[in-house]
Amino acid sequence: MIPTPPPAAAGAAPGASGRVGPQLDHVGLSVADLDAQAEWYSRALGLEQLEPGGIPAVGLRVVFLVDPDGGWAIELLNRPGSQPKPRAATAPEHVLSQGYGHICLRVTDVDATFAQLIAAGASEIMAPGESPVSGVRMAFVADPEGNFIEILDRPGPPGTPVATVSA
Repeated sequence: MIPTPPPAAAGAAPGASGRVGPQLDHVGLSVADLDAQAEWYSRALGLEQLEPGGIPAVGLRVVFLVDPDGGWAIELLNRPGSQPKPRAATAPEHVLSQGYGHICLRVTDVDATFAQLIAAGASEIMAPGESPVSGVRMAFVADPEGNFIEILDRPGPPGTPVATVSA
């Protein structure tokens, strides 16, 4: 049985446009060491682990990690025989591989979150600095298995150009 996150998004509210539609629920991440990664993401990001589950017939193990405020979740998956993608040393090199490339966390303090993740065992990929979008700071780290995590402080909804965000 695959665990289900709390029904916080049930009956989704309209977005800024007034449209009621799909909302991102979680990101799935296949990992080599489910227990170690679940512990790391819980400790590094303050996520709460739900009861583990999976599909025993195919050897799939699953742990759902949820934000205590119910805003987002990561589903960690582990199946014997899974293979890692090629690892990149930089963010630009990382996009040479197709498929999901990273998760991105919007934070109020890029430097503090970067330091928190590094202290928790993340690897530095790109130190905090200005992003290509004026007025936005960003950084990249990699979790203990090399999966990229972007950190940024963009105001407004995802994709909003900074120039259009009212102060």
